[in-house]
Amino acid sequence: MSSNLTSPEITYAPEHASGTSRIWKTFWVLSALTVIELGLGYFLYWKHGQLPYALTLSTKLLIAALTLAKAYYIVSIFMHLGDEIRNMIMTIVVPLMLFIWFIAAFLWDGNAWKNLRNTDGGSRPDKTKTEQHQQHPAVDKDAKK
Repeated sequence: MSSNLTSPEITYAPEHASGTSRIWKTFWVLSALTVIELGLGYFLYWKHGQLPYALTLSTKLLIAALTLAKAYYIVSIFMHLGDEIRNMIMTIVVPLMLFIWFIAAFLWDGNAWKNLRNTDGGSRPDKTKTEQHQQHPAVDKDAKK
């Protein structure tokens, strides 16, 4: 039995594109996405306060989507995750999605706690007590002498 024999599961070697064409394609895609993101960012900067809220929000969501597309290309091509088998991809992507979900859940809960604390459920002083404290007569400085 020769020790040079290896199992196909262990020696997975994807076929590479000819030369550097794949890298150049990725370069141009990432460059285009970056130019679009910068253009949208400058657009928001120049029109700050002049745009409707819905347009501003949708532009920000578009910038976030373009950023996620860039992250996909970087991880897939330059970090070679796109060439891996599905199980390897899932061991990286699933914990990442759980981590993002935890952050969103903690932010949501923190905001709910903040809003709960800012209600009339006893966290603020009674309005009548506040009015009584504000209606004290001013003490005349000359009357003390």
